[in-house]
Amino acid sequence: MIMLIASQIHSQQDSTRSEIPVSACITPVVLIASGSFISGSRIEKDLQSDIAEFTDSSFGRDIDDFTALAPGAGVFLFDMFGVKAENTFFDRFKYTVIANMASQAVVQSLKYTTDKLRPDGEDRLSFPSNHTNIAFTNAMILWHEYRGSSSLAAYSGFVLAAGTGALRIVHNKHWTGDVLAGAGIGMLCANLVYRFRPLENWHPFGTAERKTNLLPDISEDKFGLTLICNF
Repeated sequence: MIMLIASQIHSQQDSTRSEIPVSACITPVVLIASGSFISGSRIEKDLQSDIAEFTDSSFGRDIDDFTALAPGAGVFLFDMFGVKAENTFFDRFKYTVIANMASQAVVQSLKYTTDKLRPDGEDRLSFPSNHTNIAFTNAMILWHEYRGSSSLAAYSGFVLAAGTGALRIVHNKHWTGDVLAGAGIGMLCANLVYRFRPLENWHPFGTAERKTNLLPDISEDKFGLTLICNF
């Protein structure tokens, strides 16, 4: 998965935002197709058994709930602490909300139509992995925003997203096919949103200038965030 992501990222670097190059779709489509192909197969079941044999399902319990959300937080926090983002706060917020809404629409529809049983038998909402989808949707946004200013910030989301997918398998919450498909759907939705020109030019507050900012509010007994809007 990491090799596929790296290949896609490299091929995108010379692309303009107004285009939707084939390279923006190759890796996500491969991940979605691979996940769909092995879903429910003997290969997938054997792989799950092998992983369960060599790992502890209690390892890092509930950590994936946080790693799934961390890339999305990074989209705003890196800029707040001095790493320059590609877009204004509003544009980042705009892309994040729309990409996640599109991604969730696909994922939730598939969960209720595929009716796939989770490895632990909890319910039949296994395919695709929602945690992995959220993580990779926002990891792709994080890359789009910080690839020009900080490689550490840009690629950190993919590390967290890959870890999220791995933990969902280790915790016996998802099959490998669920994770691959969830990752692909998230990356594809984020890439398409970032290359949709009408959305790029939508600025309801007048211009694309930085009119909104998010600042930390720290005192001895509390920590919070202050949203400042200038109209």
